[in-house]
Amino acid sequence: MTVQEELQATIRELVQPGKGVLAADESNPTIAKRFTAVGVESTEAMRQQYRSIIFSAPGLNEHISGVILFEETLEQKNLDGIPMPELLASQGIVPGIKVDKGKGPLANAPDEEIIFGLDGLEARLSAARELGARFAKWRCVFHISDTLPSELAIGANAETLARYAAICQSLGIVPIVEPEVLIDGAHSIERSAEVGEQVIRGVFRALDLHRVNLETMILKPSMITPGKDSPKASPEQVAAMTIRTYRRCVPAAVPGIFFLSGGQTPEEATLNLNAMNQHADLPWTMSFSYGRALQEPAQHAWKGELANRGAAHKAMTKRARLNGAAALGSYSSDMENQG
Repeated sequence: MTVQEELQATIRELVQPGKGVLAADESNPTIAKRFTAVGVESTEAMRQQYRSIIFSAPGLNEHISGVILFEETLEQKNLDGIPMPELLASQGIVPGIKVDKGKGPLANAPDEEIIFGLDGLEARLSAARELGARFAKWRCVFHISDTLPSELAIGANAETLARYAAICQSLGIVPIVEPEVLIDGAHSIERSAEVGEQVIRGVFRALDLHRVNLETMILKPSMITPGKDSPKASPEQVAAMTIRTYRRCVPAAVPGIFFLSGGQTPEEATLNLNAMNQHADLPWTMSFSYGRALQEPAQHAWKGELANRGAAHKAMTKRARLNGAAALGSYSSDMENQG
């Protein structure tokens, strides 16, 4: 199989009607915060137990096509001694890997950030591929205000995303490109749309410059919402503004837009995705790649106790099922009260 054929095969498995990607790639500091919220100490053994449980939830593969793993998890075995990527692949779920190395200040751009990790990326991707990873994810963040993000921040981060994506594709690994416009602030939904369009246009300019094949990548952007300190918009408003914005700047060649949840509650993220998928004639599959919005109920059900495995399975599968319905535009709030 050629590299291009490998990429196409992975895209077919990831981009399926009614399925999305589980973002289980939290860094150790991030998952420590999640565990603290449910009274659990974040040790390697507890992270192993938790991820073993959610990855083995019955029926997860009916709604989840891929899982983004953290480096630690890619190398771990589950509680039964099965490597985590093998556990997922045995269920028909594609294993992936987060490869960026976190963020830091962007020089000469006050209050803005750049993402690290390009050095040694090819070697790390090759090693991850040997362990079973077939796709990767790289996240950049953009701060929003009356003046931010700057042209410098958009250009610098778009360049890193494009270089990462090009390296991925050269190795037969599908890149998920994640330009996240942060929800922090009191900005309006109109300002969010303006910045979202600027960022996505910058990203696709860079992808074109680096000759990234659009048919074998996935875009993981933010939904167009008001800032978290502003009044919330309705799902219909979010859907209309998000679709309008991305119709303007996302090429139809991109097979899938898999949204991040970006600080939304599990129910909000599902409602907003569902509203988008009730629009007809969209050029791309619009689905989900949620982290906390998929996992939070399972974490509360688990509470660090192996005896709660069944409850955590049920919570994980339910949230995946509801978002699978939203990816088809067939979700309703009544489904929240069903088992």
